[in-house]
Amino acid sequence: MPEAKENKVKFGISNVHIAKLNESDTGITYGTPFKLPGARNLTTDPEGEIVKWKADDITYFSSTSNNGYTGDLEVALLNKQFLTDILGMVVDANGALFESSDDQISRFAIMFEIKGDVKKRRVVFYDCTTNRPSAENSTVEETIEPQTDTVSLSMNPRSTDHLIKSIIEPSETNTEVYESFFDEVYERAV
Repeated sequence: MPEAKENKVKFGISNVHIAKLNESDTGITYGTPFKLPGARNLTTDPEGEIVKWKADDITYFSSTSNNGYTGDLEVALLNKQFLTDILGMVVDANGALFESSDDQISRFAIMFEIKGDVKKRRVVFYDCTTNRPSAENSTVEETIEPQTDTVSLSMNPRSTDHLIKSIIEPSETNTEVYESFFDEVYERAV
């Protein structure tokens, strides 16, 4: 049987979906994922540290902590569903969007797809928080250059099982799961 080819490189980001996280005494559930179009860039930097303990003039013991990731998501324009469902903004009867100092920001899962030279990967971060977006607005000169919205993200270990993220690539055995990945937040198979 020939070996399955592995990606050598990864590139691009698309199919960003957001699912609101709800935590109660009985555990964590997610709302139906919604699409966040216009993804330009997602950076993730690991959070945690390496502790080295010295004895006998060497590193006698070392340990690491994994506190998830921090990063930035840049999109063409944050859609109204993200602004209301996640950032807690309110839309009035006339369709005007209101931001208030009382807005309650919700936790969420973020799902997206990245390409590879052989196959695409689908990724989910299970427990994310964000803040209000930074935005660019500038005058139009000779050419129209679209401006973007950027939100900072914290991708944390989930409180119930400490999961941070999952990555899946298509295979002969997971076609159905891979194809329906954005329908609901993927959970570990048993």
